[in-house]
Amino acid sequence: MNSKSFHHALTVREDLCRGCTRCMRNCPTEAIRLSHGKAHVNPDRCVDCGQCMDACPYGAIVVEQDDFEKIFSYNQRIAILPSVFIGQFADDIPENYIYTALRDIGFTDIYEAEFGVDILKTIGNRFSTYADDKPVISTYCPAIVRLIQIKYPSLVKHLNLLRPPVEITAMYIRNKLIDRQIPPEDIGIFYVTPCAAKIASIKSPENPDHHEIFTGVINMDYLYNLVQKSIAKNKKLLAKTARFTPIPPLTPEACMWSLTAGESSTVPGRTLAIDEIHNVIEFLERLENDEITNIDFLELRSCAEGCAGGVLAPGNRFLAKERLTHRSQHMREITPEQQTMIRRQASYLVKHIKKERIEAKSAYQLDDDIGAALKKMDRYLEIKKALPGIDCGLCGAPSCHALAEDIAKGHATVSQCVVLRLRSITQRDDIHKVWGDTLDR
Repeated sequence: MNSKSFHHALTVREDLCRGCTRCMRNCPTEAIRLSHGKAHVNPDRCVDCGQCMDACPYGAIVVEQDDFEKIFSYNQRIAILPSVFIGQFADDIPENYIYTALRDIGFTDIYEAEFGVDILKTIGNRFSTYADDKPVISTYCPAIVRLIQIKYPSLVKHLNLLRPPVEITAMYIRNKLIDRQIPPEDIGIFYVTPCAAKIASIKSPENPDHHEIFTGVINMDYLYNLVQKSIAKNKKLLAKTARFTPIPPLTPEACMWSLTAGESSTVPGRTLAIDEIHNVIEFLERLENDEITNIDFLELRSCAEGCAGGVLAPGNRFLAKERLTHRSQHMREITPEQQTMIRRQASYLVKHIKKERIEAKSAYQLDDDIGAALKKMDRYLEIKKALPGIDCGLCGAPSCHALAEDIAKGHATVSQCVVLRLRSITQRDDIHKVWGDTLDR
């Protein structure tokens, strides 16, 4: 597999890493190993879920972000905010303060990402799915899409090819501005993300159409701090002058879309919503083994409570969810005028509403050659049987299973197992029958 085909937003700062193993133990795809006291990430297995960043107590896992000053290269500077951005702010900060502050720091227009839900509902009357097999799996969460590509390639045929709402929103905005005779080079569309995986997806060379849809991506935590400072500085003035609202406002179901069960609640048939990536992996194992039947649609999210739990979301995910639930209760259906504006773009949107077919990119095979892979599998099973099975992590791998796999691939040696090295000579003689001289390397 070519690791360069997918961009990664998370990197390890070796100057800050202390080799504590917390990132390695929390990585759901076993992408991290420790070597010479530092964490190293296998790019073929990383899905940019952010579990490592969340677990690191030393700030050694950092996320890439565009320079905010980039927005000023464009005359039309559009911020696309996920609804959870509003949920990060305390109840005593009105929404119009937030939107006005965003205008004050440089944006000319603000849209909410989930407006794409209302667009889809307007042009199609319902939320549609496009996949080769059921259950259809949502592609809203790029970390989950990446996980299925590399770890569960047989399930790629279940992935929904309908574009997620944020892409629909961005395409709608760009095409509407172009219809108004605004030159494309003057349009800057910036997505504000609570998620490292969305940064990786937007910047990935394997998703070239993303570069045509989005101009850049902004770390939600960074923008939240900018807005907070602006509000704190101008609170008295905002109380008198803040009037700006996003164009257009959301409907209740769109507001709740990015939270757990927000998407699946709009899909007909039997649906299931699962959040937090370790729970998702447990479920995908069952799906791959044909244990799941009679489910029409799966909403899978890498983060607990959906995007409210994103690693770049600065606030508490439970408070954010409650605030959005309360917010949605005061929203209304979109007006006939808004529906008319959407339908003007309908032919363009329908033409581009589907993604290209998603390809499997398995990173878990032992070898590209089937014969060599079978030999390595036999070797792996022998090694795994002889390892202590206590998953202590002292070898620099997250588990005995992972170490056995690394040894079978030729990426590690049995001498890395500290437990085996401390055992008696008699036990070591027995183990020599399996590994031979590699034990003494």
